[in-house]
Amino acid sequence: MANQVIPENELLDFSYDLPKTSWMHTPVEFKPGMYCHGAKEKTVEAVGMPNGHAWSPADEDWHLPEGWKETVLNGMQSLMGKYRSFKLFMDVCVRCGACADKCHFYLASGDPKNMPVVRAELLRSVYRRYFTLSGKMFGELVGARDLTEDVIKEWYYYFFQCTECRRCSVFCPYGIDQAEITMMGRELLNLLGLNTEWIAGPVANCYNKGNHVGLEPQTIMSNVEFMMEDLEEITGKTYNPSFNRKGAEILFVVPSGDLYAEPGTHTFMGYIMLLEELGLDYTLSTYASEGGNFGFFTANDMAKRLNAKMYAEAKRLGVKWMLGGECGHMWRLVNQYMDTWNGPADFLEVPVSPVTGTRFENAKSTKMVHITEFTADLLYHDKIKVDPSRNDHLVVTYHDSCNTARAMGLLEEPRYIINKVCNNFHEMAEETIREKTLCCGSGAGLNAGENMELRMRGGFPRAQAVRQVRDAYGVNTLANICAIDRAAFPALMDYWVPGTRVTGVHELVGNALVLEGEGERTLDLRLQELPRKPKPASADAASEEGTDHVQG
Repeated sequence: MANQVIPENELLDFSYDLPKTSWMHTPVEFKPGMYCHGAKEKTVEAVGMPNGHAWSPADEDWHLPEGWKETVLNGMQSLMGKYRSFKLFMDVCVRCGACADKCHFYLASGDPKNMPVVRAELLRSVYRRYFTLSGKMFGELVGARDLTEDVIKEWYYYFFQCTECRRCSVFCPYGIDQAEITMMGRELLNLLGLNTEWIAGPVANCYNKGNHVGLEPQTIMSNVEFMMEDLEEITGKTYNPSFNRKGAEILFVVPSGDLYAEPGTHTFMGYIMLLEELGLDYTLSTYASEGGNFGFFTANDMAKRLNAKMYAEAKRLGVKWMLGGECGHMWRLVNQYMDTWNGPADFLEVPVSPVTGTRFENAKSTKMVHITEFTADLLYHDKIKVDPSRNDHLVVTYHDSCNTARAMGLLEEPRYIINKVCNNFHEMAEETIREKTLCCGSGAGLNAGENMELRMRGGFPRAQAVRQVRDAYGVNTLANICAIDRAAFPALMDYWVPGTRVTGVHELVGNALVLEGEGERTLDLRLQELPRKPKPASADAASEEGTDHVQG
């Protein structure tokens, strides 16, 4: 599917039948469209990751470095020393199968190695062989196997068929976080220089330029200027957000996708309309111009390095606290990892809304508030005026982005906002939302172009839930609060549920926001016609009377 679109019926032509051979004796087959290109040597070396070399997943010989086996086993030993969770997750699984049918990649492919329990066994079997007495003595009888080049290839193929969404972990009776196992597996692969270019490239860009796509400061400012020109056409108002301004109260950090690519740019325009209307003392940074963190898809140490830039910039600019845009893994890292890696951020103040006076105690340590928390608080206190009828051309459903929902618990705030700014909102099936939300199928660095079949398969369960509400309620818009979702969903919707618009929540806010002194607005943030309001009955009657008089 990297070069052509596979018909839906062919993509769904699979079964859940048991393979003829056991998982240990079923060799991995690298099928085009199901994997990403390997990382380039210069990309790996740019950030000091080891063993950068020329290779391709499609090659027979991956040119593994000398002593590669010892490198991996030493890496496993190191992980057991650093993270108690690693050894715990290796030992406690009883293979009950509670997670087996929870992975979207298994549901849409029927490949048993995409059952979370089996994907973990790919790593656990090597752990048993070299780090447990039973594995050393009895080998395959107790589920242990030797570490070979074929095993390394299997790791690469399947650990990069996991979006680390953690849906399976919700159902695990032992609380095993399968995403952590995938992260450890990828970290071991990185020791051999084996990553994908779609992950390693953004990591290098973020390290060197401050954002995943390598935008230069002048490019960021020019992109924002173009968006402000569109906003002036839409609203009649002039907006001039500041950059790198020392002494501002708030540093506003967004995912880079919102700075340059649709539909994220429409979400960014909604942010600016809101912040400017409130008169907030905020600034953007062209240096910490990325809230996301692809380092998280390589190794914990790399994620720590990239996460630090936001806090370093907050200190340099002398702000009081930080406000963050609609991003997924930014918020998982900030809320679950930042304190251990880079914090606590004691040089900043506990965030307090200058509009409502609300003190965000949940951000007491991180000093960073999610924009949906901030906006929901404004609406709750009636501090902004909105006209939901401006979104009447949209029938909306909401996708709980994996990292903000399962990892952060942002479940009700986005829904509260949508219900305030839209008149037509419908939930998807209960077993597919909130903590049990289904993944977009493109997270954790899988949103490339060459693995499109994988993405369409992985996103099918979510698309099916959208299709159900489209058929039942006429839903035509899928809202979310994640930049990767906004980038990945358009292709998924075009394939499975054509005609479905993908939007950020703050694009909807921008459409509905009633600005002080504005005239009649006729365009939404996509420069498309807003629904026309019906004329009052009295006006219609007066018009008819006037017409009769002329005719008479």
